[in-house]
Amino acid sequence: MDRRHLSKSVLSCSAMACSRAAPTRARATSEIESMSPITASGITPAASARSAPPSAATTRGATARAADSAGAPSPETAPAPARAAPGAAVGLDPQEAVAGAQALAAAATDLAMLRENLAGFDGCGLKLSAKSLVFADGTSGARVMLVGEAPGSEEDRQGKPFVGRSGQLLDRMLAAIGLDRSSVYIGNVIPWRPPGNRTPTPQEVAACMPFIRRQIELADPDFLICLGAPSAQALMEISTGILKARGRWQDFDTGKRVIRAMATLHPAYLLRQPSQKRLAWRDLRALRRALDAGAGDAATGSDAGG
Repeated sequence: MDRRHLSKSVLSCSAMACSRAAPTRARATSEIESMSPITASGITPAASARSAPPSAATTRGATARAADSAGAPSPETAPAPARAAPGAAVGLDPQEAVAGAQALAAAATDLAMLRENLAGFDGCGLKLSAKSLVFADGTSGARVMLVGEAPGSEEDRQGKPFVGRSGQLLDRMLAAIGLDRSSVYIGNVIPWRPPGNRTPTPQEVAACMPFIRRQIELADPDFLICLGAPSAQALMEISTGILKARGRWQDFDTGKRVIRAMATLHPAYLLRQPSQKRLAWRDLRALRRALDAGAGDAATGSDAGG
């Protein structure tokens, strides 16, 4: 075989080998490109999926689908749980609470039974956070009944009203007119301490009102003294400020009879405002005069005077 013939044979074999290899390379290239096609930005979709977080719409859609499959509402439509006020009765209807209180209070035939019924009352959420039921102190049947707003921390600890600093001042105030705890009866509009000594809500006051009114009726005092504005507003329905309302006798219907009631300054207020003790002293002297007179139903609206 001469040189020209050999050269043609080699070229022919090379062309055949190339023609057989070309489809193989084409298939391999096609497979690689189908597995990792390059986007216009130069990043493959697979790499983009690994590096970019899912969009908010994708996340919401996936969450909604998962919730639907479980039969639960989507987070977009499910209402957020309501946060109850500290000490509030969760899910309790205020009208039902008042109706329950009225029934329990009316069923009590004496103070011991009233205390028992109050202890079993679940219509006021303050019961859940308080340590003690602060019902009363002193002597039931005394001629004078004093009513404050709600217990403080020391009262909650001991289970008696007015035993903290304000109670110590109250003892001195009573002693100044010849009285002590054995000669008065002491209670509160609210028998459970509000968390952090916060102001009781109107719903909490309404739920406890049937009990304190029944307590006054069963104690049957001749004179009712409301200590502080909240007590006077709740029991005597006073809408003016305590400095204007204090020292004035008015009628109070206990449910059994009409007695005399007067609002005066709360001992805790006097600890903060010592200069106002002179006003409280006037009110105490008016009470002393009424006790000495032996009457429990003097004319409405008379001032305590000086």
